[in-house]
Amino acid sequence: MRYSSLLENWRAFTRNAYISRCRMSTVAEAGPSTKPAQTKGSAQPSEDELRRRRRTEWKRRQNGQTFLDNTVIHVRAGNGGDGCVAFHRELFKPYGPPSGGNGGRGGDVYIMPTPHLTTLSSVPNRIRAQHGGTGQGTWQNGRNAPPLIIKVPLGTIVRELPPDDPRRSKDEYESEAEALQGLNPQERRAKMRERRWVHYPEWADDNAQREDFKHAERVLFAQERERRRARKLRAENLIYLDLDKSEETAEAADPNAPLGHRRVEPMGHLVAQGGAGGTGNPAFLSPTNRSPKWATRGAEGERVSFALELKLLADVGLVGMPNAGKSTLLRALTGGRARTEVAGYAFTTLNPVVGVVRVAEDGSFDGHTESLVHDETHVEEAHERALLDSGALADALTRNQKRGLEDREGADDPAVDPFAALEAFRFTVADNPGLIEHASANVGLGHAFLRSMERSHALAYVVDLSLPAPWDELRVLREELEQYKPGMSAKARIVVANKADLLAGGDAAEAEVEVAEARAKLERLQAFVRDEMRVDVDGVERELDVVPVSAKYSMNMRKVVRLMRGYVEEARIRSEAP
Repeated sequence: MRYSSLLENWRAFTRNAYISRCRMSTVAEAGPSTKPAQTKGSAQPSEDELRRRRRTEWKRRQNGQTFLDNTVIHVRAGNGGDGCVAFHRELFKPYGPPSGGNGGRGGDVYIMPTPHLTTLSSVPNRIRAQHGGTGQGTWQNGRNAPPLIIKVPLGTIVRELPPDDPRRSKDEYESEAEALQGLNPQERRAKMRERRWVHYPEWADDNAQREDFKHAERVLFAQERERRRARKLRAENLIYLDLDKSEETAEAADPNAPLGHRRVEPMGHLVAQGGAGGTGNPAFLSPTNRSPKWATRGAEGERVSFALELKLLADVGLVGMPNAGKSTLLRALTGGRARTEVAGYAFTTLNPVVGVVRVAEDGSFDGHTESLVHDETHVEEAHERALLDSGALADALTRNQKRGLEDREGADDPAVDPFAALEAFRFTVADNPGLIEHASANVGLGHAFLRSMERSHALAYVVDLSLPAPWDELRVLREELEQYKPGMSAKARIVVANKADLLAGGDAAEAEVEVAEARAKLERLQAFVRDEMRVDVDGVERELDVVPVSAKYSMNMRKVVRLMRGYVEEARIRSEAP
């Protein structure tokens, strides 16, 4: 009877609980179902939302990759750890000596160039190093914070912003002065002591009356004045770094270095020093004060603002109008390894792309094949998709398998890289966005991207030979280069007349006429370059080379590579000369 009553009570309890849950779920489901009916069609997206959507779609069209060649960063080194106020206690020793540890040093900030990056988009705008560890009792010092290394691409120029630059953030002393603004002298002194001293619990007022504490405070302020003076001297000599060389050493990259020897790993250039750690109370022990009940806090790390500007280290820069075939030319020079976007509309290339050209002794280069056709990107993707669907690439190695083979056998193995044994010279070529007339007035994409070509040893004009007047393009390109930077057009060495394959075609009877017209147009282009495109270098006039090519069908590319190699070798010899 007892068990039956308990069972009946349990059934009633579970039934009521189930009913209450059903009611709650019904209310929860009914609430949101009526809300969209009230707001449907009533609110239009704001202008900010539309702008964010457009920006998101733009990034999606860029395959999630953004190119950034200039930015402003605010660097803040780590603060030092606070010192500790503690006294040693152990069995039979209730009043031990002071045992507070010192604080750890704040993290320094370094900038190091690396060849593995090509854009500044991975560098955050605000960089903050770790703080040092706080001291502990029983003479335990705080941990020093590890240094923070900012990795930037090769060719980055680092400039410290001057004090009058509006983009600059306040340094550590200016921020403290702003925090103390508006306080009366007593509040100001109390705030300054709070930022600099650590007191034993309930001993702050008592310590302020002691002569030993006042003497320690005077010493601390004298040290701080020296740091402020050193900071002002440094502000007169602003940091300027031209990071055009890698900081990696041979010992750090050598995998066969002896075991047990410490490898010196490069850290780059110091740009912000971390704050010094605070001092524990044992440092204030004196004959007149056997139990100091105060310690110092860690110093603040330096705060510096920098302007980063990326200038790509490409040996040859391609300059041309939109849709002149620069991207196709880069793919033909690199054997299709440079995955640039190729399409039949203007401004296909929105960001600079750098490719590597590998040349053998006989003048051939890696990937050069007369029968290789570099078509538009969507055509090649459709062809590759058809090969995948047909199973023709079933036995081909995947990217991970190729990478594993390279790691296991080495990149110099002919089985992995057949051209490695033939390579005698290499140089880099940069494909840049199209440059149009009045780009200096911010028409089109502007000409701010030309900063990536300031370091190039040589510039190559790329013109569309199939146009009625390709020499007009040359005139516009030269004027826009001079508008961007006077004297920059003197770096031009060659005129690549692309799309020469479009000048002849159709019937055999019409081919002879078209070939004669193409030769006449090429001769007029050469005469224009010879008469009006001469450049003056160190008092000597230099004539530009004119080479007709078909980048799509890889025709006459060996001559282009041979000339570019000569330009780069000449520039490198000139730069290495004392």
